[in-house]
Formats: sequence, structure tokens, C-alpha cells
Amino acid sequence: MTLKVYLSGEIHTDWREQITDGAAGLDVSFGAPVTDHAASDDCGVAILGAEPDKNWHDRKGAMVNAIRTRKGIEDADVVVVRFGDQYKQWNAAFDAGYAAALGKSLIILHGPDHAHPLKEVDAAALAVAEHPAQVVQILQYVLTGQLPD
Repeated sequence: MTLKVYLSGEIHTDWREQITDGAAGLDVSFGAPVTDHAASDDCGVAILGAEPDKNWHDRKGAMVNAIRTRKGIEDADVVVVRFGDQYKQWNAAFDAGYAAALGKSLIILHGPDHAHPLKEVDAAALAVAEHPAQVVQILQYVLTGQLPD
């Protein structure tokens, strides 16, 4: 059984690489948003033309990025959403809600300090992990039925 896993959320740490490296050898394919922050912010104006108003600049980028994000979440079997320690990640919360509304298997990844603010998001998930290695172990268990060593 091949699992399609979409890795959504914060882009400032190497959590995606930890999961993809840890899942090497498993029958998993990964998708993700564009994680180059500048490219993600500026894609709309780079493609569709400059905007003098920063609000419209950001909105153009968000709409273009949403094409990739929606497709990735819709095609995924499992959606992992990471909430980092820094920044308010409203887009990650939106992605988690979208995945939940589509009935996707949802894994939320965050530290213990986010347990209370994310309680509603966590309640929609099938698993809440604190470390990328736990996500790898979940994927391994789902694919093989074997518990981690």
C-alpha cells in the first residue's frame, strides 16, 4: 500500500527532511507547499504583475499558492500539519481544517506549549505528535503493522 503524505505547516525548521529521511525505504510519496519563503510570498506578483498595495501583493501570492496546497491536500492519504514554536501559523490551521473537512487522515505535529491553543485542531486529528520521528513511526506502523523497536 503506497501512502501519499502531504507535509503542511511551518517552513523554518528541517522537520520535513527529518520525516522524509526517516521514511526512506517505506512505500510513501511526499508532497509539500513551496517552502522557499520569498518565492511563496512573491509568486503572485512575479507571475501576474506587481501590486502597489501590500495586501493585494500578499493576496495574489496566497491565491496562487492555494492551487498547489489544495491539490496536495486533496490527493493525500495522510496530511501532516506542523505548528512551529515561532510565528502564528494561521495557514497551517487552515490547512488542518481543510484536510479534516475532506475526511483526510490528519496528523498534527507541535510541541507541548501548543497543546491548549490547538486543542480544537488536535481534536480533529487521528494523532498528535511532538516529534518528527513519531510521525515516521506512525507511517511505519500504518504500512507494516509493526511497532517501533
